[in-house]
Amino acid sequence: MVEIGERLAGSSQTASRDQGKPRDRFGFHHGGKIWLFCRVCEQTFGNFYVIMDANRQTIRQFPPCPFSYLRYLEPYLMTKRTSLNRRRFVQFSGAAAAVLSSGVWSESSAKESTSANNKLKILCVGTANRAAADIDGVKGEDIVGLCDIDKNYLDRAAAQFKGAKLYSDYREMIDKEAANADAIVIGNADHNHAPASLRAINAGLHCYCEKPLTHTVTEARIITEAARAKGVATQLGTQIHAGDNYRRVTEIVKAGILGDVTDVHVWVGKGWGGGERPEGGEQPPASLDWDLWLGPAPERPYVAGRYHPAQWRRWWDFGQGTLGDMACHYMDLPFWALDLKHPTTISAEGPEVHPETCPLGLKVEYQFAKRGDLAPVKLTWYDGNMTPREVAGERVPGSGVMFVGTEGKMFANYGSYKLFPKEKFAGFQPPEQTIPNSIGHHAEWIKACKEGSPTTCNFDYSGALTETVLLGNVAYRTGKELQWDAAALKATNCPEADKYLSKEYRKGWEVS
Repeated sequence: MVEIGERLAGSSQTASRDQGKPRDRFGFHHGGKIWLFCRVCEQTFGNFYVIMDANRQTIRQFPPCPFSYLRYLEPYLMTKRTSLNRRRFVQFSGAAAAVLSSGVWSESSAKESTSANNKLKILCVGTANRAAADIDGVKGEDIVGLCDIDKNYLDRAAAQFKGAKLYSDYREMIDKEAANADAIVIGNADHNHAPASLRAINAGLHCYCEKPLTHTVTEARIITEAARAKGVATQLGTQIHAGDNYRRVTEIVKAGILGDVTDVHVWVGKGWGGGERPEGGEQPPASLDWDLWLGPAPERPYVAGRYHPAQWRRWWDFGQGTLGDMACHYMDLPFWALDLKHPTTISAEGPEVHPETCPLGLKVEYQFAKRGDLAPVKLTWYDGNMTPREVAGERVPGSGVMFVGTEGKMFANYGSYKLFPKEKFAGFQPPEQTIPNSIGHHAEWIKACKEGSPTTCNFDYSGALTETVLLGNVAYRTGKELQWDAAALKATNCPEADKYLSKEYRKGWEVS
């Protein structure tokens, strides 16, 4: 008998009580609490659910994220021996139903793909963490090529997709396999997104790429234009875009329930930043091709635990901090709901700029001009230690979006929304559904590859989103308010911004 326990607060009392019990690999202690990091939705939680055996011993802990909820409960649900409250399961699973394709790949869930006339032949760049989730999302097709710079990850995936050809260099895989493939899924580190995507698109492959689309603003424009010219089906890996809640929130905004929305606040409590480059270096593990991991980035020695596999987002050479990591998820909602595309001005504030590492906290203000009948909008982003506790007069949780309109306010996150003032919206009935529920983020892209149907996060949409996100760090690093000419891809008042809009590449990794 397996029981699903109540959600437990990650308090010091809980930590003491559960000491010595099995813990999931993403559990860690900090400040007397147990914190769980969900590798699917990429958020950290201070509370969790537990799966217990008949003796009420903890089998597994998992965060209160609908994606993890489904992932970890599925094996027990299949046994029909789970004492799970059905209503609770439906509540959690409803938010994730449209995006089941984003579940993390594992030996128990991945199935070997077999060739069939109606299946896409797909190449996969990256095989662990987010990339593993993407493989899980397309595993019903024919996985014909796998690439990873870490042999341990590659071998694990290869054991499940035995017909796939294996590579450590994605350039070699694309050059050799593109002629016999239809599409590519890219889930490696951010600094390698553009070189892999552009090479694949130029080879005629349909392209699914994890967020952010690119590492620089200029790369985003290059990739967008290349995909449009080649006519390939594209999708950015913002899986939450497929969830029901984002669609219902967008419908509310577009229906004018809030009046003219003039301000939007977006915040994420995570803090990818800080630190100094370690002195010296060490020999990389035999399983890791460090030079290929660096790819287009400047050479630097390997240091265990500082870059690969998870800490690279802190470093300008490889990532873009919390803004680059999370804004494509959260800013996606106001972009969609308010038909945003390119800002006219961008300003930012944070700690003193570090030449190597991203800030531990950041605030960015984007101004968007009037769009048809839609009012001009100021969008403010906050992250890390600059995350607010109160927004527009309302107490708020650690991450979310607040729309402020002339007729009301609305808070939204991945799975829910709330309208303010409460008295005005008591008994609120949402407008008629106008945006169809998603068939799944990966499934939508697969359908587009086969039938030419549209995707909702194609690179025309998500390229502009990525450009906007990354411009926040350009403004921060220059210390200037940027007057932005999107058509010219130029900050007209700030020539020094140019060096942050693009970057130099090691020979053989260029994007142009």
